Amino acid sequence: MSVRKLRALPGMLATIFLAGCAEPEILEPHSAETPVGVDFSGLWTMRADESGDQRRLREAVDRTDGIEKYRRSSVNSRTARSGRSKGGIVHVFLEVGSSLKVTQTPYALFISFDRSVVEEFRFGENRPVSIGAAQAMRVSGWSGNAYVVETLDNSGMKLTERYELSSDSDLLYRHITFRSSKLEEESLTQIFERAAD
Repeated sequence: MSVRKLRALPGMLATIFLAGCAEPEILEPHSAETPVGVDFSGLWTMRADESGDQRRLREAVDRTDGIEKYRRSSVNSRTARSGRSKGGIVHVFLEVGSSLKVTQTPYALFISFDRSVVEEFRFGENRPVSIGAAQAMRVSGWSGNAYVVETLDNSGMKLTERYELSSDSDLLYRHITFRSSKLEEESLTQIFERAAD
């Protein structure tokens, strides 16, 4: 080994040691105070092609969940939902639908996806969430006029959902970002139009 490589060795070892001792990520809480005049309540219908949207979501998960492509076929949905896979599982906390019914109270948002699954997001929440054996931490609340939901699993994979209204309140934008444990991000936006009640 050359002298130059020997001199660099302590620095490399310190970097490896510090990376191994890295603190787990802590999600920062969002505001519990609703901005004046912002109300997401109503019925909303997705503007885009639903099958194309599902494909884009799958591709975003595939690029950020940390499961190697050659192993992906052996990881079935039961393994992923139970949290026994080696990759991130935060995507199991994402609900999707071509229609949304949003009810906004002074304390929470209730979002019904295709009139079946209802998600409750409490303003300013910071709590553990679970689906079966899959566990994660969630924070949600207001960031300006947007409502932000962040869900972080034990592998370091993070799901961020950001809901915003257009200036005329006729469109609801749902920005979805998957972030891998290596900080790689994949994002997409769903656009919903206000439907007649």
